[in-house]
Amino acid sequence: MLDDRDCQAIDAAKLYYHGGLSQAQVAARLKVSRPTVSKLLQHAQNAGFVTISIDDPRERTDDLVAQLRSRFMLSDARVVSVPTRDDVLPELGRAGAALLEELVTDDMSVGVSWGATMRSIAEHLRHLSLSGVEVVQLKGGHSHSERSTQDAETLQGFSHAFNARTHMLPLPVIFDTAEAKSWVVKDRHIAHILELGRSVDVAVFTAGAAAEESLALNLGYLAPEETEQILNRAVGDVCSRFYTDTGEVAVPAVDERTVGIELSDLATRPTRVLVAGGSSKARAIAVALRMGLATHLVIDRDTAQRVVDLSAE
Repeated sequence: MLDDRDCQAIDAAKLYYHGGLSQAQVAARLKVSRPTVSKLLQHAQNAGFVTISIDDPRERTDDLVAQLRSRFMLSDARVVSVPTRDDVLPELGRAGAALLEELVTDDMSVGVSWGATMRSIAEHLRHLSLSGVEVVQLKGGHSHSERSTQDAETLQGFSHAFNARTHMLPLPVIFDTAEAKSWVVKDRHIAHILELGRSVDVAVFTAGAAAEESLALNLGYLAPEETEQILNRAVGDVCSRFYTDTGEVAVPAVDERTVGIELSDLATRPTRVLVAGGSSKARAIAVALRMGLATHLVIDRDTAQRVVDLSAE
């Protein structure tokens, strides 16, 4: 049922988008302040009353999309064109959210990882009138440093958009010892969430490069020598599972302490949406695709071209 704010937001949207009025004119018409109009227009978008669509022919079927789909056996590939490097993250979020809105339906379970890309997707999701959806955190997200994984905010965004029940994994993604991890994951509540993650209908995740600035390497989980091992052996990570250029586990001792879905289990999920971009991640993305981790891909054009080039080497 619509409340007063919903109705006012719809009125503002009609005047602004259909009537062609400026925000100042809408404010005068509705007898509110201009900042209030801005908030009402944002509310109209978030609530799904307004859908803004840009038809970019470059993002539809073209040779680059065809190459990605054929080389990596993808069901779908969305290649976004971005004006500047700073636009990569928000455009990936927009396109990733649009794809998920097509894929997620009633009574589905959706597995979600964390990171800046995942947060961007959550921010761009529209509220959908779905029922019976469950959102499951695919890996631990508690940080031991000043840097945040934003896992709670990301899950909240997905849950709000899909009107879903949330299953959060309230743990660090990497434990100090394999023994400590093995004890914790035996807890029946934790074991249940991990099992839910292994059986999701749709998994949404990103791929990161194994680099010094990588979020997973800066959360206080690892000793300096372990970080050095990862930097020397890994090309990237998916769900904080670091892999080599050949798709092998980069540092088994670290992987054994990692809490979350394993890549072998991820690869069995029927719909696997990889959203990633940026030239520094091209090799990590290419290897993840070669490993068969994704059925659907959202990527920026420059990185997509680099991934195709790498696959031809």
